[in-house]
Amino acid sequence: MTGTIATRLLTAALVVIGSSMLVFVIMYVLPGDPVLQMLDGNATSPEAIEQVRKQLGLDQPFYVQFLHYFLHLLQGDFGVSRIDSSPVLPKILEHVPATIALTLISAAISVVVGTVLGVLSAIHRNGLIDMIARFVGLFGISMPTFWTGILLLLLFSIHLGLLPIAGSNGWKSLVLPGVTLGLVGAGMIVRMVRNTMLEVIREPFIVTLRAKGLAERAVMYRHALRNALIPALTVIGVMIGELLSGTVVVETVFARQGIGRILADAILSKDLPVVQGGVFFTAIIYVLVNYLVDISYSFVDPRIRRSH
Repeated sequence: MTGTIATRLLTAALVVIGSSMLVFVIMYVLPGDPVLQMLDGNATSPEAIEQVRKQLGLDQPFYVQFLHYFLHLLQGDFGVSRIDSSPVLPKILEHVPATIALTLISAAISVVVGTVLGVLSAIHRNGLIDMIARFVGLFGISMPTFWTGILLLLLFSIHLGLLPIAGSNGWKSLVLPGVTLGLVGAGMIVRMVRNTMLEVIREPFIVTLRAKGLAERAVMYRHALRNALIPALTVIGVMIGELLSGTVVVETVFARQGIGRILADAILSKDLPVVQGGVFFTAIIYVLVNYLVDISYSFVDPRIRRSH
């Protein structure tokens, strides 16, 4: 088990570094001059522009810039923003808690709503509850997050006045963004849990438990659900990635100050150090969540624990 954990930690570190390297290459080949965007259209002589480019090291060949970034990354140096010259690391760390809070709330909504509706949908197959659950699942997967967010804003903030329109202050400001993102994950989990439950309840051991006179509630929730959750755990790991990527849109719609909002602004201004820092910490969160999901398999399925 120790060897498995060490191997996964090494793989996780390689994924984080590799994702940062990939973003560096993508940002390098994107059109647009970051120096001109820094100057924001101010009248500057070509000599001054070249001087700024030289100060930033942008006059160097690609491989030199790449090596310079990689060496600084290994030292934990994320550089400074090319737009306001502020250190990248404190800026990112300041907004990490807001994004983590939004992701956790969204994940909790996704898991609870998705699991409950998935189980009820399987138990009441082809009934009214099944139709409602499948509709919620299809709605969550199909609707773009920005459109769902706007609809929720119009209903609960503008027309009913129950929740704040924007901001990052207090738990109320988390409700609408959390539901917007949570519906996406709930849609994925509903379908997975429903289909897995329908397969599990046809297994021979379920038939045997019923034949022995075990209560139907115990059969469904103690035995069938536990086996159905194993594939759902994999979906939850993938879903976290979807939620993290969705924060870019949702934090922009709800004007929340998180990593997603910073990334959106930095990409538009081609502020590479900020983009790299945001992607680095987003990758860390994603990798850690998937690492915890891998470990949770052994608690849900004892066979996996014994195999290690």
